[in-house]
Amino acid sequence: MSETHPSAQVEAQLRDAELRRQRALVDLDLDALDALMDDSLVHIHAPGVTHTKAQLLEHTATRHAYLQVARGELNIRMFGDVAVLTGPITNRLRTAEGGERTLAGVATQVLRRRADGAWRFVSFQMTPYGEQAWPSLPSETRAANDQGEEA
Repeated sequence: MSETHPSAQVEAQLRDAELRRQRALVDLDLDALDALMDDSLVHIHAPGVTHTKAQLLEHTATRHAYLQVARGELNIRMFGDVAVLTGPITNRLRTAEGGERTLAGVATQVLRRRADGAWRFVSFQMTPYGEQAWPSLPSETRAANDQGEEA
């Protein structure tokens, strides 16, 4: 199956699903979160902890960790009734000790369109920004320079 670009309508539906996911985490809206997540969900948190849908709901209800979720520009790719969203994410989180911390990185999300047309998250993985082990590739340096950023 080859990659296609989403229609404006599908792109709006996917962005809306992501916004609703963010709100549900922050607002502790477990019913909304449950409705957005497919029963087959695999959710990989930044430190590598992997949760099922039930565990993600338990984590959200128990930890009350999400204070704010912000996304940057999303790259949306379509493969039939499957969408892959990739882009920057910043989570402002409550710590176990009662403080706050901010965790930023890149998230990849996979959504599947059900027969009724609803989009459900089937996979989520966040990779936090970390130390660069290698210098930027020439193509990365050119792209950064073309955008007026430092490489």
